[in-house]
Amino acid sequence: MAKHVYDFTEGNRNLKDLLGGKGANLAEMTNLGLPVPPGFTITSEACRHYLAAGAVPDGLDQEVAGHLDALEKKMGRKLGQADDPLLVSVRSGAKFSMPGMMETVLNIGLNDESVHGLAKQAGGNERFAWDSYRRLIQMFGKTVLDIDGDLFERALDELKGRRQDTDLDAGELQGLVKTYKGIVREQTGKDFPADPLEQMRLAVMAVFDSWNAPRAILYRRQERIPADLGTAVNIMAMVFGNYGDDSGTGVAFTRDPGSGRQGIYGDYLQNAQGEDVVAGIRNTIPLEELERIDKHSYDELLGIMQTLETHYKDLCDIEFTIERGKLWMLQTRVGKRTAGAAFRIATQLVDQGLITLDDAVTRVTGDQLAQLMFPRFDAGAEKKKIAKGMNASPGAAVGKAVFSSERAVELTEQGEDVILVRRETNPDDLSGMIAAKGILTSRGGKTSHAAVVARGMGKTCVCGAEELEVNTRDGSFTAPDGVVVSEGDVISIDGTTGEVFLGEVPVVPSAVVEYFEGAEPGDELVKAVDRIMRHADAARRLGVRANADTPDDAARARRFGAQGIGLCRTEHMFLGERRQLVEDLVLASTDEERQAALDALEPLQKADFVRIFQSMEGDPVTIRLIDPPLHEFLPDIVDLSVKVATSPDVTEKDRKLLAAVKRLHEQNPMLGLRGVRLGLVIPGLFAMQVRAIAQAAKEVPGARPEIMIPLVAAVQELESVREEAAKILAEVGVEALIGTMIEVPRAALTAGQIAEAAEFFSFGTNDLTQMAWGFSRDDVESSFFHRYLDLGIFGVSPFETLDREGVGRLIKIAVEEGRAVRPDLRLGICGEHGGDPDSVHFCHEVGLDYVSCSPFRIPVARLEAGRAALSDTDSDTR
Repeated sequence: MAKHVYDFTEGNRNLKDLLGGKGANLAEMTNLGLPVPPGFTITSEACRHYLAAGAVPDGLDQEVAGHLDALEKKMGRKLGQADDPLLVSVRSGAKFSMPGMMETVLNIGLNDESVHGLAKQAGGNERFAWDSYRRLIQMFGKTVLDIDGDLFERALDELKGRRQDTDLDAGELQGLVKTYKGIVREQTGKDFPADPLEQMRLAVMAVFDSWNAPRAILYRRQERIPADLGTAVNIMAMVFGNYGDDSGTGVAFTRDPGSGRQGIYGDYLQNAQGEDVVAGIRNTIPLEELERIDKHSYDELLGIMQTLETHYKDLCDIEFTIERGKLWMLQTRVGKRTAGAAFRIATQLVDQGLITLDDAVTRVTGDQLAQLMFPRFDAGAEKKKIAKGMNASPGAAVGKAVFSSERAVELTEQGEDVILVRRETNPDDLSGMIAAKGILTSRGGKTSHAAVVARGMGKTCVCGAEELEVNTRDGSFTAPDGVVVSEGDVISIDGTTGEVFLGEVPVVPSAVVEYFEGAEPGDELVKAVDRIMRHADAARRLGVRANADTPDDAARARRFGAQGIGLCRTEHMFLGERRQLVEDLVLASTDEERQAALDALEPLQKADFVRIFQSMEGDPVTIRLIDPPLHEFLPDIVDLSVKVATSPDVTEKDRKLLAAVKRLHEQNPMLGLRGVRLGLVIPGLFAMQVRAIAQAAKEVPGARPEIMIPLVAAVQELESVREEAAKILAEVGVEALIGTMIEVPRAALTAGQIAEAAEFFSFGTNDLTQMAWGFSRDDVESSFFHRYLDLGIFGVSPFETLDREGVGRLIKIAVEEGRAVRPDLRLGICGEHGGDPDSVHFCHEVGLDYVSCSPFRIPVARLEAGRAALSDTDSDTR
């Protein structure tokens, strides 16, 4: 039979999976000889069984009874014993810290009889005993019996009036107990359970159930904690901080979790139990004040803090209680910290000889680095929040609201900062997006056009703010509270939180971005980032390239550490004034007209590629031939139809254009005439692009072009394009790799065949995810993903973090079968996942050669590639 209960003396900190973080660390402190009240832990396996089966595992009750008996013998008294009661606490403790998300019940074992025995234990302190009893009923009622906690709080507030709770005497607290028991009876129809064993059993079940409480689910989703871990339960002999002024409770950190600076940080509260500190019902005092109140306990605590930090080799978060001058340790864990503190502490610990630089790299994360890179709003500034959407691209942006790209460009040229507000964006909005300080849309998700392009440019973006009614025609939007924002009104958007504010919120710049842009490391934080980044770069195996479409993007990517371009999208080169040439191509009715349009586009394409090759200074540049359907570059079918039907100025060209748009229009263009299919259907289109690439490469010494054919599903498609491209390259006298983008599931499943014609694969995981799941990435995030997240169907959007089981398996198949045919096959990823920390680790694990991502995510990918190489990520470091 599986063992489901462990005494604190049986565990250690390496058993987090089984005992949870709290139980494992209580066991570790016990083994270190620190003053920990005795107790035992019910494993997370028992919780998982309970949640799945609706009942505890066979034999658990007997195991708990056996450990309780041992605890009672150790303490010399029994649970709830009338004349000399043992009381226990029942606390949650998941593998990963979830502070305040699950349940705790203190003082288990008190009833109308044992309360008198507790007073006797305390030397006749009746006030302490009745205070402990009222706390049990209050916590038990709220946590276990699911009674509205406000009912208890109101009763307490009415009793104490303007006094502190410590001013209530024993008689008043005894009356409060009676009131609380009345609330329990009224709300549940039953009396408060007097049996100590029943109290403990019900409290354990409540802790198990709290794993799936709404706040716990929300927290796990935010922190990406798996939903199937469950929580352990810790049962510990009570020690009391509410005996009087010689007792108390507190929280301490071995260094400042906000800044990382060393020193004494924490709070203490006299004559209190632990929940008083957390609830803030009384003002705490700084931990330093404990030296004056109880120097012996203070000195002992400082020594233990040093012991724990040296033992754990990290910032430790500690909870403690002092009972009549005796210090007890109730919890320790590796403390949560700000992003800045994480980098500072990691390098400090290296300098102190506690960890190596390898360890330091694994102690920080790409998410933390991203937080440091983007400008942020001043936390102390006054703000008026009017809406919230998806945090699509981090940062803080302030500007005048504008509702068209033309207006964004116009005002920017006049020196104004603007926020481009749209229902959704499309390629025509690129100029406005470039001009704007930030982008706000009422539709779309984190992989919508607005989100992807904004991240690529390092623009702050909030997408899918569905609360907003955006009227682009009138140039205004209406917020839920009736606030109307018109063109020219100033708004502020927070791409880190998704919040939208009315008016200007002060912005604090990021020194870390200035460092990546080439500034010398200045302050302590930037020096810490520089030190860790250098070590990560030296350690990583994965190369890091950029998704970049313009010379400016390419230049920025190199400054940020890119080793080449993994995706240059050529479709952005067909916008603006070149749209007319695309219209000419679509309207061509003869081979001569079509060739004339292609001949006009070719020198423009060549000039684009020349500038990009020059920007990359000999690093590889992977250029994807045109991918989207042609009709995306043409006028909107509805607008054009209205114009032809109603305008007195309609021309024959308008009619021909409408006919072409109707001919090209598709119900599902993402699965239609695009990518390699477009190149095969329109003769000369791909040839023009390949020739422009070759001629540009010949003109730029050291240029290293790689030509990527998109949307290939069958090797025959690739062979047809490859043959024509190879001839053109030979004619121009330029060498270039020819490969394909693996973005169709069939391509991954036939990778062995495709590798015979491809010199490299680049996994386009945006489309691969879309097609593998059958999701429209432009629609699903805002329409039903929130429900899927609530139901736990997935813990994070598969467009945000790579789906390892489905899409990841397709990639593994393609890697294995492709390299079996062509051992030197170059493998990369160029979807949005290339900059996602968890996805970078997957790419390292399956043996890709590089990841490619938006320029502003390059430092994140560099760091995570280093972390993956050094440790394959210790998932316990959180």
